[in-house]
Amino acid sequence: MQKVQKATIFVAVITSFITTFMGSALNLSVPDMSNEFHVGAGAIGWVVTVYMLIAAAFSVPFGRIADLTSRKRILVCGITIFGVASCFGIFAGSLPAVIFARGAQGLGASMIFATNHAILVNEFDESSRGRVLGYATASTYMGLAMGPVIGGFLNYNIGWRSIFAVSFVISLLVLIEAVRRLSARKSENADQAKVQGISRWDLSGNIIFIAMILTGVYGLTELVSSKLGPYFAAAGFLLGIWFVLHERKAESPIIDVRIFTGNPSYALSNLAALLNYGATYAISYLLSIYLQIVSGFTSQTAGLVLIASPAVMALFSPYAGKLSDRMSPFKLASAGMAITAVSLLIFTFIGENTSILFIVATLLLSGFGFALFSSPNTNAIMSSVESESLGIAASILATMRSLGHTVSMAVVMIIASLYMGDSPLAEAEPQILVQTMHISYIVFTVLSALGIFCSLKRKNVRRVLTEAH
Repeated sequence: MQKVQKATIFVAVITSFITTFMGSALNLSVPDMSNEFHVGAGAIGWVVTVYMLIAAAFSVPFGRIADLTSRKRILVCGITIFGVASCFGIFAGSLPAVIFARGAQGLGASMIFATNHAILVNEFDESSRGRVLGYATASTYMGLAMGPVIGGFLNYNIGWRSIFAVSFVISLLVLIEAVRRLSARKSENADQAKVQGISRWDLSGNIIFIAMILTGVYGLTELVSSKLGPYFAAAGFLLGIWFVLHERKAESPIIDVRIFTGNPSYALSNLAALLNYGATYAISYLLSIYLQIVSGFTSQTAGLVLIASPAVMALFSPYAGKLSDRMSPFKLASAGMAITAVSLLIFTFIGENTSILFIVATLLLSGFGFALFSSPNTNAIMSSVESESLGIAASILATMRSLGHTVSMAVVMIIASLYMGDSPLAEAEPQILVQTMHISYIVFTVLSALGIFCSLKRKNVRRVLTEAH
């Protein structure tokens, strides 16, 4: 393996880890931050949500920019912004300052999401693509699941600001490696974009897309707690219709919407990813609060319990990715989604006196489902587009992930607002927390069941298309 390829794997794996790590590392710090800043569950939830919201809004625009210019340049800019924002978070002295730091991290993460997998795929041929994507996907899930583990340890022993410090140090190290080692090759259509000028950027499409994501997701998260929430959600829906109509006529669209209608397997794979992330992201968030408030564990002990899921992910994701090079990734992903749905259904039976062994066993099952779904599904998506569109394909997948995370948190915030109002999480009654978890996991089970349908439907579509040819 060449030095450039090794460096590409290193950068893709570490950036996949750190961006998703920061998406979940502060989960176990929520009760402490709520007490420190004297705010309720709805307000503190934005510390988690704003990161995913900004990442979702800007991943696709930066993916298009990367396809038309230089993926390495966009990736380096993203790592830099992410690192600077992490440094700012260390010294944040108020909740608005923390939310600002998180939003800036989300902006940097959007650039990373749009480029790291695309650069990785472009350095390897199809025979090894599933394997290397398995490494990056394992790292993504490790970041999501190890976030509460490492974050809980740091929060308990040093304080939540140390989480930003760790993120800053890792960002600095991977930035040096990216600048020194990554291939500086331009995207395949970069020279054409330079000749054709600014018209290639579809500025109006970018603006509509960003406005659609920001208003729609904000409206969803504030659907119950704010009178303006439903109006923002409706505005996001209308902007979505406008965006599709605009992109169908654009000379160089930010997203060629015809790829979804002309490639049903691609569309269903992305939809399955959205449903999977939407159904699973809040698992660790809810359990981290449950273990601290209901079970009475420290954030450090709670983090150790939650390590069960990432351990299974780290073990099986590379194998699942490698296996998807040999057999149908659709079948593997469908099986993974089914296992995930079963684990979510089991989580609905957690009560105030549930055994820790029961929780750990269910986490092991869910971790296996995550691993079996994600790497094959990512391989299916990235293998269904041309090399010049890898950036936009990666950014769309990243947007599905970020939107899924945001939807997952929005479900929790809506249900928490209905049951707890705006009272701090640390002051909530255990029974109310358990009821909130039950309703949330029921919703997530339904989402996962819909994901199974999409995966199976995708397989049928593929079979019909194959027979037609």
